[in-house]
Amino acid sequence: MRSSANRSSLYLYLAWLVATVATLGSLYFSEIRLFIPCELCWYQRIAMYPLAVFLGIAAFYEDTRIKKYVLPLSIIGGSISLYHYLVQKVPGFAAIKPCAQGVPCHAQYINWLGFITIPFLALTAFTLITILLLMIRPKNS
Repeated sequence: MRSSANRSSLYLYLAWLVATVATLGSLYFSEIRLFIPCELCWYQRIAMYPLAVFLGIAAFYEDTRIKKYVLPLSIIGGSISLYHYLVQKVPGFAAIKPCAQGVPCHAQYINWLGFITIPFLALTAFTLITILLLMIRPKNS
């Protein structure tokens, strides 16, 4: 019984760690490397930044009930990341927006190994967080 609770606390902590690294990574790209986020990047940030805060508080208090509140945020953020990655990598996937201001969403600031872009990194983080949250078992009170 206690082993299951320990594992759930570990999964919660790991999910917080992933969210924190992703948040710091996005701040590194925008504040240090001076990459201007596109519109879809902002939506992904809107989903990721609260995860770092909420999961940190939940991990501190070992509150696994947070799962039902943050899991939808992680899935929505992952869906936006997947769409953004497809916009970048699949020709003709996104609609043409001739009047868009700022950075276009198909721009790729990084392209490591030919497939790792910023939305791919965000998708990886959201996927890991989602998997870790799904592995959490609620405490029987």
